[in-house]
Amino acid sequence: MHQPVAKEQEAPSELAAFLAEQEQKSLLRFLTCGSVDDGKSTLIGRLLYDTKLIFEDQLATLESDSRKHGTTGEDIDFALLVDGLEAEREQGITIDVAYRFFATSNRKFIVADTPGHEQYTRNMATGASTADLAVVLVDARQGVLRQTRRHTFIASLLGIRHIVLAVNKIDLVDHSQEVFERIVADYTAFAKDLGFATLVPIPMSARYGDNVTMRSDNLPWYRGATLLEHLETVELDAEMGEKPFRFPVQYVSRPNLNFRGFAGTVASGSIAAGDEIVVAKSGKASRVKRIVTGDGDLTRAAAGQAVTIVLEDEVDVSRGNMLVTPDARPHVADQFMANIVWFDENAMIPGRSYILRTETDQANATVTELKHRVDVNTFSQEAAKHLELNEVGLCNLSTQSPIAFDNYGENRVTGAFVLIDRLTNSTVGAGMIVHPLRRASNVHWQALDVDKKVRADLKHQKPAVLWFTGLSGSGKSTIANLLEKKLHAEGRHTYILDGDNVRHGLNRDLGFTDDDRVENIRRVGEVAKLMVDAGLIVLVSFISPFRAERRMARELMEEGEFIEVFVDTPFEECAKRDPKGLYAKALKGEIKNFTGVDSPYEVPERADIHLETGGRSAEEMADTLAAWLRERGYC
Repeated sequence: MHQPVAKEQEAPSELAAFLAEQEQKSLLRFLTCGSVDDGKSTLIGRLLYDTKLIFEDQLATLESDSRKHGTTGEDIDFALLVDGLEAEREQGITIDVAYRFFATSNRKFIVADTPGHEQYTRNMATGASTADLAVVLVDARQGVLRQTRRHTFIASLLGIRHIVLAVNKIDLVDHSQEVFERIVADYTAFAKDLGFATLVPIPMSARYGDNVTMRSDNLPWYRGATLLEHLETVELDAEMGEKPFRFPVQYVSRPNLNFRGFAGTVASGSIAAGDEIVVAKSGKASRVKRIVTGDGDLTRAAAGQAVTIVLEDEVDVSRGNMLVTPDARPHVADQFMANIVWFDENAMIPGRSYILRTETDQANATVTELKHRVDVNTFSQEAAKHLELNEVGLCNLSTQSPIAFDNYGENRVTGAFVLIDRLTNSTVGAGMIVHPLRRASNVHWQALDVDKKVRADLKHQKPAVLWFTGLSGSGKSTIANLLEKKLHAEGRHTYILDGDNVRHGLNRDLGFTDDDRVENIRRVGEVAKLMVDAGLIVLVSFISPFRAERRMARELMEEGEFIEVFVDTPFEECAKRDPKGLYAKALKGEIKNFTGVDSPYEVPERADIHLETGGRSAEEMADTLAAWLRERGYC
């Protein structure tokens, strides 16, 4: 009667022991990468199959899918285990990043299968951002390819310290030792200066399992470890728990008047109740009063744990700030150098404004300088004005407000960021901070007793920028000139910044490429801001074809100071007027990068004033603008 009870009591004990054993195992995060069709998905599928982590129903489905979508004849196509998208199965390629978990008696693993196609390089960078080791596959028939080099270089940039060079499909070259050694020599020659701690070459056939989990009789000349043996034994770098304490604040928890905590995930290091901490951006110090979780308070929290920290003092901390250890603080700066991997089909242009987003913080940011682009074949540094899709470059960046960060080489969580396009909200680049720029560390704002309001009050007007935008020949300059005459007659203090005139002085060094147009508007926006600070009404007449740059100029000003005036004249009418003969030359191909002909004009989506010029005189439209300004108290 008592025997079943004893067994029931024993089962939970065995489960608890098993779970405790799993907790003690180390975790290795790794990814497979390389060029297209090198066998990355097949390798992961083979690992899962050989470690007996495929259930019978999954195996039955895999056999069925292999007959339908497979590329291996009568054999099981292991790639289908991780190529889950229908588009991937139809094309026989990997598009998205697929993550899989598996474990052996020695270690737990999370593997990311990343795409090999060049157009999906951004997905590979995503998978590499959290990996400790990269398995770089090379097709024994193809050798080292451009994408092999690109993925290897990106892996080094993203802080991966361990590489396995998996020379796959060795069966298709008759298990040749000579082919293997030639590929290893080629790969190590270009990777030797990338800073990897280990680089282990392994010949294998993922399809047949040679040297994946078991040694192969087909490769008697190879005496090294199998892939799984190496993955189980490779020594990882220092754990995040050994690094200085970093706690990016995700949100402030205030459920009632008696509780104020800071919620987030410990990025690195550890903290205990009673420990002293510092708020990164302000330098304010306090002590940890409580470490709160849903399961009760903790005495200590370590890297990877999601907790809410309650402090002893009422210090100002908000989302995006960081709680840190007092004796090893992060950098707090608004200028820094970073490596950037560009993801977008539209080029990265210095001077253009993006949203920079870190683990929990964000700020408007501008790439102030592209120092060089890296050739992924030779790793040489090349002069460049912009970065195209999948290119890598070293850049200086400036943020609108200071952010807290570490150098990426010291902390991959707090040293990374992404760049977001301000109009589409899509991720266009990933960055790894190299170090802060000290150039502005001893330059501070000088307090002035005479401010913008005092200057404007003396002139009896409210300062503003009227930003006239439209095609060449639309009438911008004519209308702006007439408006200034009317305002001047009323005793207003004004100034016109005209596109053509400014290019004879301030911007005489700029051409008409997209890069130069962006810098053209950036400079004019900064000058207009200074003039507004002087209390003037500034009339800016520039084609300014890109919405992003017009928005950048708006954000330099305070609320209500930037007035976008869209002078809407059809292309045909502008070309007909052609006051400077530019359209005729552009249409003949004599002028390149001419807006409206071979360079785009992005129509304002929500202009403050929309002037449709058809059937209206410039004098009439100037009167409309003057009345608009009077009605709103500008003059």
